[in-house]
This record gives sequence, C-alpha cells and structure tokens, in this order.
Amino acid sequence: MAAPQTYKAYRRSKGGIPKTLELTTEELPLTLGADQVLIKIHAVSLNYRDIAMLHGTYPVEYLDEGIPVSDCAGEVISVGSGVHDFKVGNHVTPIFDLNNFTGTEDERNCLGGEAEGVLREYAVFHQNVLLHVPEYLSWEEAACLACAGVTAWTALDMPRSKGTALLQGTGGVSMFALLICLAAGIRPIVTSSSDEKLEAAKSFGSPGSIDTINYRTHPEWDEEVLRLTNGRGVDVVIENGGPNTATKSLASIARRGVVSLVGFLGGLSASTPPDLFLPALRKRGISVGSKVDEKNLCDFLSEKEINLKGILDQKVFSFEESQDAFDYLYSGKHFGKVIIKF
Repeated sequence: MAAPQTYKAYRRSKGGIPKTLELTTEELPLTLGADQVLIKIHAVSLNYRDIAMLHGTYPVEYLDEGIPVSDCAGEVISVGSGVHDFKVGNHVTPIFDLNNFTGTEDERNCLGGEAEGVLREYAVFHQNVLLHVPEYLSWEEAACLACAGVTAWTALDMPRSKGTALLQGTGGVSMFALLICLAAGIRPIVTSSSDEKLEAAKSFGSPGSIDTINYRTHPEWDEEVLRLTNGRGVDVVIENGGPNTATKSLASIARRGVVSLVGFLGGLSASTPPDLFLPALRKRGISVGSKVDEKNLCDFLSEKEINLKGILDQKVFSFEESQDAFDYLYSGKHFGKVIIKF
C-alpha cells in the first residue's frame, strides 16, 4: 500500500468553536529515518482524558491545538533501513507514553497530550515505541490496548490469581479489568448506577461468576461489598471516583489489599480520608503503564485467547464522525469503549 503525500487529521480547535475538533490536512515526511515506521491507522478508541483536554479541564499540560487520542491500531506501510522488529503488513499499536519503557522513566511524553495523538489517517513512530498486537484481535479490539488495557492490567496489580476485585463503573478500564479477572480466576464485583449496564457486565461471564452492585439502590455499597465477601473485603479496588468514593473504597478493602487510584491522579483533596495512608493498605497511583506492562498484557491475552468484543460499545463511529464520538463519550451513555473506525 503506497502512502500519500498528505493525510487527514483532527486537531483540538483553539481559535474556532470551543470544545470542538477541527479537520486538517497534514504532510507525511518524504523519507523515513532509519529507525522509523509508517503506519496506516485503522481504528482508535477514546478515553475520558480526550474529553477533558477538548473541554480544557485536563490538569496536566498538553498541546493546545494538538492531535488528540492516545490509543490506536494500525498496519505497517513502510519501514526505515534500521528497523528490525517490524515489516510491511504487521499489525501494531504504539505505547501510551512514548518515554515509558520499563516504568522507571521520569519524563512523560504521552500520545494525545504532550505528543501529537493518533486521530489521523497515518503516523510515523520510532520502532521502539511500537508493539505487535495479538493476531486474533480486530482493529477495534487492538485499539483498546494502550491505555484502557494497560491501566486495567496495572490497576489489578497483575499478574495475580484468585482473590476478589472491586471494579467501579462500566467504562473501558473497568470492563477490560473484568475480562482479565475472569481469565485469571479473580472474583469481580462491578458497581454502576444502571441496572441495564450491570446486566450487560454480567453477560461477560457464566451465571453467578460476577457480582454486581447498583450504588443508587445500595447507597452504602461498601456494606454490600462486605456482605458479598463474608466480611473480609476485596483484595484490590480500581478506584475511579476520587475523594467522593474513596471512603467507601477503603471500607471495602481487605487487610493488605491494594487500592489502585485511577480516578484522581491530579491530586488528593483536603477531604481525602486519612485512612488512605494506613500501612495495612498498599496504595498505587495508576498512570497507565509501561511498554513492559503492555507486552505482558498482550502475552496474557494471547495465552488465554480473550475475546475483547464485549468491551466495545455497540455504536461505532466513522472517522468523519469523530466529533460525534467525543460528544457520545461525554454524554455518559456509552458502555465500555467508544471506537472510531477508519
């Protein structure tokens, strides 16, 4: 497949209407560097950070008029002379943080934020930031790995087996974590305010394999967690809600359990419960993960042959409908991952 000289991309509009995307024409380099790989992007998935940046509420510095979105799957179109791990036709995905290879690096350079994102038809990457995706995954499924998949993997403190996990909500991270739990033998408890979404989550497993709690029906949902675990509490909590849910999350955790802080990495508020610092707990601020984490996730998916179709929202958007996809995610009507397929 020959690459064109120009391609279409969406950028965050700064001078135009706020909270909107602007379609632009971008140029491809005439030649690739020795270590560079050109990919044609086939699908992307959205994360709430993409909405926050578009609305100007994201707490971390990012490119004002940058290309949004961090998660994609694409096909290798051409490679530089020094590329050794990839060839034309390979299915690949870039890592979320282009500087995070082992988890020990300090400086962030995240796609769709500090670095130009992937809501575009083509992109050039250094070979070191790319990974082969499991061959059985569709473009849509593979587009969910870099952020939601890796965040779920690290938030569950994988690899682990057995035990119990509390998954807050039915968004992309929690539903990806649900699939990992079922494959690893971890008992999941899913919370939501929607009985319809909880029923959809139950369909991921066999009858009785997934516990659910409607937190509107059970406002003291931590007590329901303790009831479901015979008073012990869960071994890991994927904490999405921030200070508003932290107190109940802490009441739900077993001794020496893990609280993975996914929802308020921007900082703990003054009202954050002091119990969060008890030595009997292990607290982990989750900022997605490293290339090593994503490779381990991909190996796990391939070994277990996990079907990811269930985490995809039934409504799939075209590239031309990208603004509609952002608005849909913002509306909160989605279940799982919102996909844009090119």
